Amino acid sequence: MTTIELVPSTPSTATRSTTSGMKALVYHGPGKRAWEDKARPVIKDQGDAIVRITTSTICGTDLHILKGDLPAVSDGRILGHEGIGVVEQVGTGVSEFHVGDKVIISCVTACLKCDFCKRAMYSHCRRGGWILGYTIDGTQAEYVRIPHADGSLYKFPAGGDEEAMVMLSDILPTGFECGVLNGQVKPGDTVAIVGAGPVGLAVLLTAQFYSPAAIIVIDLDEKRLDVAKTFGATNLVNSADGKAAQHVMELTEGAGVDVAIEAVGLPATFTICQDIVAAGGRIANVGVHGKPVELHMEKLWDRNIALTTRLVDTATTPMLLKVVRSGKLQPSKLVTHRFAMNEIMKAYDTFGNAAKEGALKVVLKNDGTKVNDNASSVVR
Repeated sequence: MTTIELVPSTPSTATRSTTSGMKALVYHGPGKRAWEDKARPVIKDQGDAIVRITTSTICGTDLHILKGDLPAVSDGRILGHEGIGVVEQVGTGVSEFHVGDKVIISCVTACLKCDFCKRAMYSHCRRGGWILGYTIDGTQAEYVRIPHADGSLYKFPAGGDEEAMVMLSDILPTGFECGVLNGQVKPGDTVAIVGAGPVGLAVLLTAQFYSPAAIIVIDLDEKRLDVAKTFGATNLVNSADGKAAQHVMELTEGAGVDVAIEAVGLPATFTICQDIVAAGGRIANVGVHGKPVELHMEKLWDRNIALTTRLVDTATTPMLLKVVRSGKLQPSKLVTHRFAMNEIMKAYDTFGNAAKEGALKVVLKNDGTKVNDNASSVVR
């Protein structure tokens, strides 16, 4: 039998739970969530680390879970897969991290040993992958257990901004890998991003690494389109009239776009991508789809297009971390609302009504910082 050695840590003043319990956001079936008491996680395997969360956030995927789009999520699961925290305990197999280290938590867990990990396809790790807040308890809690910690955590840079760094947990690598890299964005391309939510905006920010000639952003929400303009979009299309594809074809003089990136996860937005992609172009799907979509092969069979899907691997996180540290990429601009962790129910209400509230990313603080009830920072 394998024995696990725990490295003790000092109690946290920011955490308000008892020494054996904690508070967490718990899923109880479609449409049901609660901020409730849960047992504090413990080391189960040699490669585990226990991390005290200082900053977390809510992802659009969490909303998909609450809608019932991901039935693998069971009643009682703690949600969340993004976070910054401090290592409180480690198993004997952890060599890269120690008690007291401040870390960025990756949304994807990687053992670094299996065949998929050796191909840098960490999302399909045979012992991990995307499991946080999905098949194991996640980061919307005071504490979280991180399996395979050596491959699933990144050291927090000295002087780093937690609001910027938490975007490296998921949305920045997701937008970059699933949208920009899979779409093979290159200099001179005309790119369309369907969806100006946080992930779509992450695509917009990172697509500019490759100097496309034009970036067209499509959304129903005029406020989000205004934000996209400040982030570098060259053209905006409001799809509220149901004529988004027609508007894009007019902008491109009938040619269509070289890269169409779907960043919503709805049949209608996937159809827009099919309608606007140019001959020889690429469709890169980023959105989480909970319903079937139609693939119009009767129109696409002779168009020489490529269609890609992907779950983020976070293989580019070290590179993106360097760019964020340099100041050339400023993902903290995506943050519009801030809440204390124990206000997470209100934070979900805000994020779930993003159009009404003007919400992009909401940040959850568990570091003892006092957060105003209506705290928000509107992107200008």
